[in-house]
Amino acid sequence: MSEPLVLGIESTCDETGVALVRGRELLADVTASSMDEHARFGGIVPEVASRAHLEALRPTITAALDAAGVTLADVDAVAVASGPGLVGSLTVGTAGAKALALGLGVPLYGVNHVIGHAAVDELVHGPFPERFLALVVSGGHSSLLLVNDVATDVVELGQTLDDAAGEAFDKVGRLLGLPYPGGPHVDRLARQGDPAAIAFPRGLSKGRELARHPYDFSFSGLKTAVARYLEGRADAGEEYSPADVAASFSEAVADVLVTKTLRACAEHDVRTLVIGGGFSANSRLRELAAERCAAAGVEVRIPPIRYCTDNGAMIAALGSALVRAGVAPSPLDLAVDSSMALSLVSVPA
Repeated sequence: MSEPLVLGIESTCDETGVALVRGRELLADVTASSMDEHARFGGIVPEVASRAHLEALRPTITAALDAAGVTLADVDAVAVASGPGLVGSLTVGTAGAKALALGLGVPLYGVNHVIGHAAVDELVHGPFPERFLALVVSGGHSSLLLVNDVATDVVELGQTLDDAAGEAFDKVGRLLGLPYPGGPHVDRLARQGDPAAIAFPRGLSKGRELARHPYDFSFSGLKTAVARYLEGRADAGEEYSPADVAASFSEAVADVLVTKTLRACAEHDVRTLVIGGGFSANSRLRELAAERCAAAGVEVRIPPIRYCTDNGAMIAALGSALVRAGVAPSPLDLAVDSSMALSLVSVPA
């Protein structure tokens, strides 16, 4: 007998993602993005994102079903990201998932978007070890998770206290006059510069701050340091190298992320690290993580870039893990939670 077919819906921000997963096999993954509609505003506009989800949800579901070669009647369970994220965007996806689950008479799972970023790696690299560490880094999150079981036991070790890594990259991109979203443009520019050219600070990495926040991140001060550097050069009438600024900034972010994560691996005796989220596409983070994890004897698993940005596969993968673990489904009247705790894998019955 085949494993249950799970349909996953992702709508936490500006991407409408729908995927179908059977067990650990991805059958289809379709994403509709409204990024172009937000570019002229220099950031995500919640109302625009919500309307885009309304328009895209039905055709994206249809496209995913067609790509998988199945029908709605074949679906055994529906999973949807119910937090964290933008309230309006979450509401659209969750309302659609409730309607599907009710109409089909199948269980509904309201799952944690951030944990989904880790869960999707199972579709690529196979079953997880007994326990692992997950570093989830994106425009809205920089979270360090100890995963004893991706479906039932996730412990948040650390998080960003201010700007997330991706958010900091977008802001620095704006300071350098780069197009939105700034992250990919800063990354490309950084490859042309010297990462040791400017000694930018590493937040929460020394003394009492490190003792109080061993696994937390802070990038607001780093962003301010970049702004002051650029202002100082302008006030003095001095030229500067945008590539060196981007490279030195990128190095500071990647250094902090990898250093703190490997510290957590050592202190919790974990030998496998999964890195996910949109910012895990950053080239310097990938290079530094591979280099230092190899030296520390830690296996590093990073999904292909297409599974790092928001997508339906991550939600369907987590939903499938919950089904396999025998976790009770969520109630049909589940509410969205824009600040969903990372210790909560799914909304309980």
